[in-house]
Amino acid sequence: MSATTQYTIPLDGIGPVEISLAEYGSGQPFLLLHGGAGPQSVTGFAEKFAAGHDVRVLVPTHPGFGGTVRPDALNSVAGLAALYQALLDQLGLADVTVIGNSIGGWITAEIALLKSPRVSGIVLIDAVGIEVPGHPVADFFSLTMDQVFELSFHNPDPFRFNAATLPPAVQAVAAGNRAAIAVYAGGTMTDSTLLQRLGSLEIPTLVLWGDSDRIVDADYGRAYAVAIPMARFQLLTDTGHNPQLETPGQVAQAIWDSADTDFAAFAR
Repeated sequence: MSATTQYTIPLDGIGPVEISLAEYGSGQPFLLLHGGAGPQSVTGFAEKFAAGHDVRVLVPTHPGFGGTVRPDALNSVAGLAALYQALLDQLGLADVTVIGNSIGGWITAEIALLKSPRVSGIVLIDAVGIEVPGHPVADFFSLTMDQVFELSFHNPDPFRFNAATLPPAVQAVAAGNRAAIAVYAGGTMTDSTLLQRLGSLEIPTLVLWGDSDRIVDADYGRAYAVAIPMARFQLLTDTGHNPQLETPGQVAQAIWDSADTDFAAFAR
């Protein structure tokens, strides 16, 4: 079972921000941040993870996605990180593990860099955000939807759809999602300062990467892990840029297996 609640978060320099937050299960708190594919790209995994373990999975919709409103002043990944840190403060949560896919992984890294005592571990799933020479992030904004599917999945056929056949309301939401990610991430989906800043982190980190990801390849993921002193890299087989969609069982197992090795935060 899940419940969705609306929260108003006051944010310095931006003002009140409305957040739609879906929750699954109860127990150890996990904040799960979606990528450019929108909140629906992580909700199935949230349900599966909560059903299999004593965990409380919180899934916010980034303002501007899913038909929600984005304040004009909320226009960066750093702003989203500050927003979610303020959300954790408002909820009074502790010992939180933050998980993020794609741009959600970038937001996760920026949350970790805020060094909130409420956050005790992070999981980066095919995250974007850093610049790695020779391993660029695919130019998402120049790609057709069919090309996005080809680059994003080991086997794109089960996930492929024709956007032109969707109802107008759904097409409008998809266009809003694309506009929001363009504002937050900019044209390159990277921040030239991020890689160096990651060296200051002292937090258990699991970096999960699909071996068939052609949006950001596995060597890009390895560079992410090398940059974070307490990070461990794990390759996921037969999966692409959205492992939580394509191989959710592998993702859940990898996170839970880390409970006994790397992450004191993953208390069973």
